Amino acid sequence: MDAADRQILALLIEDGRRTYDDISTHVALSPPAVKRRVDRLRTRGALRGFTAVVDQAAFGDHTEALIELFFSPGTSLETVAGTLRDIPEVVEAWSVTGDADAIARVRTRDNADLERLIIELQRDGLVERTRSQVVLSRLVAP
Repeated sequence: MDAADRQILALLIEDGRRTYDDISTHVALSPPAVKRRVDRLRTRGALRGFTAVVDQAAFGDHTEALIELFFSPGTSLETVAGTLRDIPEVVEAWSVTGDADAIARVRTRDNADLERLIIELQRDGLVERTRSQVVLSRLVAP
């Protein structure tokens, strides 16, 4: 990956809907050359896709929280991933180092809905306990 590839990626991160023509004016390459580079970046896995950034509040999800999950001993990461994948309120989840086994970023309608979700997570005994932080404001956006 060279400087032009990095610049192309930076432009696409800024606006994933940029045209090859627009990008070409910023990187001093022809639009077909930009397309070839984008295709190569996708093939190599450096560019995994294009994403729409949605304001979840528009859907009525006003509460965002990080939930640390403590699973029962012996629970596999596959089981953790499967459990979290099936919950629509889970936006992202990671396995982590430290006390918790995983952290999930969730979006719910309100605090009462967050409480319902936490109780639901603990219902079957797979999640032994949780620790949550409600997001107050976003300081740095992707």
